Amino acid sequence: MVRIRFTVADFARVRFAPRPAPLQELNAALSMMVRRDGQLLFGHWRQRALRNLPSAALPLRDLVPGAVAPQFIDVFSDTLAEGLETVRAARPALVRSEMERVYALQPTPAPPWVRGLHRGDGDSWRVLRRAQLAAFDAVLRPAWDLVEDLHRAEFTRHALAVAEHGIGAALTALVPGGRLGDDGVWEFAGPSERDIRLDGRGLVLVPTFHWTGRPLIADLPGRPLYVTYPVGDGLPPALLGAADPAGSEEALAGVVGRTRLDVLLVLADEHTTTGLARRLHVSNATASAHAAALRGAGLITTVRAGRSVLHRRTALGSLLVRGRGRGRAPAPYRSTGATGA
Repeated sequence: MVRIRFTVADFARVRFAPRPAPLQELNAALSMMVRRDGQLLFGHWRQRALRNLPSAALPLRDLVPGAVAPQFIDVFSDTLAEGLETVRAARPALVRSEMERVYALQPTPAPPWVRGLHRGDGDSWRVLRRAQLAAFDAVLRPAWDLVEDLHRAEFTRHALAVAEHGIGAALTALVPGGRLGDDGVWEFAGPSERDIRLDGRGLVLVPTFHWTGRPLIADLPGRPLYVTYPVGDGLPPALLGAADPAGSEEALAGVVGRTRLDVLLVLADEHTTTGLARRLHVSNATASAHAAALRGAGLITTVRAGRSVLHRRTALGSLLVRGRGRGRAPAPYRSTGATGA
């Protein structure tokens, strides 16, 4: 459980990040890439993203050899250039202590370039800079315009929630299962026990669109407390970068699965499960399985209408297939399997 203790004055220092933080979003995306859960929704993206990572980005594996990342890469600058400079400007004492912490439980010693970071070697810092830049270019840059759009939408949603219900209610609703007690303690589930006093530092809320786990906490002396929280539980925007209307439909089908792409195309208009199965030339069970996967990704909605259910594409699903045929009839399938591959 994470407990963040507010004074009355601290509530006036809660801010929402005005723009997405490129390096923090990259940290979230890379963390999501190496998780093993959610393969049904994230498997295609993980495979593609890992395959497309250039060799220049691979040193990042050495920087995070286990489940814990060094805190000096928790950077919330709202431009990539500024973020890279902020990482390089990290205090040497912090870099040394964090690399020692990260490698304390590892069975193998740190590679030479990481030991160079520990010493402050300029060549090692250039290796890190190239790795972060290469990873951003491969994983996030194709979808960064979409990340910015999603951030603006979440910024607006949060501002309206605060204006209508107050900051207390907005914080409570931010994390599923979270609560704000009368004693000014905001509690939510976390990977470990944390008890944090703001003591006037302020708190910054940062949405992330490439992470579906528990909120990420960045707590360094002399800085505001940053809480990075996941927005939605759907497909990562980096995957949606494949939705470029100039791109290949086959490339997009290779990412989300041909059947599921056809489901999204058909659901420009409402369909029952039976109607969807008829359009796709598959069984009702297969149509229902694909609809469940897309609903879990936030790409369609399902509502009950009498004894039937109606499926329809969401705005996010429409964004994924923008520029493609509206409700076109798919070709018959040879198989009625529910894998979506």
